[in-house]
Amino acid sequence: MDRRDVFFYGLTMDPDVLRAQGIDPGAGRRAHVDGFALRIGARATLVPGAGGCVHGMVYALADADVRALYGQAGLEDYRPEGVLAWIDGETPHPALTFRLAHVPAPHERNDDYARRLQDVLARLGFPRSYIESIAGTADID
Repeated sequence: MDRRDVFFYGLTMDPDVLRAQGIDPGAGRRAHVDGFALRIGARATLVPGAGGCVHGMVYALADADVRALYGQAGLEDYRPEGVLAWIDGETPHPALTFRLAHVPAPHERNDDYARRLQDVLARLGFPRSYIESIAGTADID
């Protein structure tokens, strides 16, 4: 079965969320991508941002699982894009990520989503400074 590394930065980085969708995420790896900021509207997306850094998880997923996940209602507006993910702060590794085709405006911020994302990030052991930055701004650089 072909698998590819996928970088998740929103609530889908939670392995329990993936399992609830019938996807076996295997062993996830903490990672970050540079050159982006996180924008939280109804859902999270990446926006290009010089000097930005977004943290998330990389999972090796079967191609069929990736297609099924992003074919679901609410996720079909995400488009695939290649990124370099710094896994555990080591050498950058090519990964696939998904960004919204239309970036939400800053006033569309979903504070409940941001709080839930902070909980997931804390549970997965991400830096406290990054977790705290999510509450205060629409874009996290």
